[in-house]
Amino acid sequence: MTMQATFHHHQVDLLPEQDGKGDCELQGQVWGLLSSLYPKVDILERRRETRYPFPQLVYLTPVGDDGHSPCGEGLTVVGKHLSQRGLGFYHTKPLPYRRMIASLESGNGWVGFLIDLNWCRFTKQGWYESGGRFLQAVESPLTNR
Repeated sequence: MTMQATFHHHQVDLLPEQDGKGDCELQGQVWGLLSSLYPKVDILERRRETRYPFPQLVYLTPVGDDGHSPCGEGLTVVGKHLSQRGLGFYHTKPLPYRRMIASLESGNGWVGFLIDLNWCRFTKQGWYESGGRFLQAVESPLTNR
């Protein structure tokens, strides 16, 4: 017997009604911001895999000298993109590690990936943007939490 969940979507208008005067300016500024973030230009994408937006918290745990055993205190970063081969994310301080375990929360708990962090850049806003390639699936240090 197969059961399917039925979802009902209800629209709720949480914004107060506008008189229409400020709507054009507001919408123009929002669309200007979106246009600068997502320009309509055909750029040759050098990556082979599709990147998916991943605005989720990710827990990074350093690994020991053996290259795969968790050691040291981890930190929480903010995901940017996820692909089949790797992850991009934002963080507030430089990372002194090249290899870490990235723990991502799924519907069934935590999943872990050994990641080789191979790039980092400083952003205009005072944060760092980094990323790397997944080397293998591993047990997340957060599995038993």
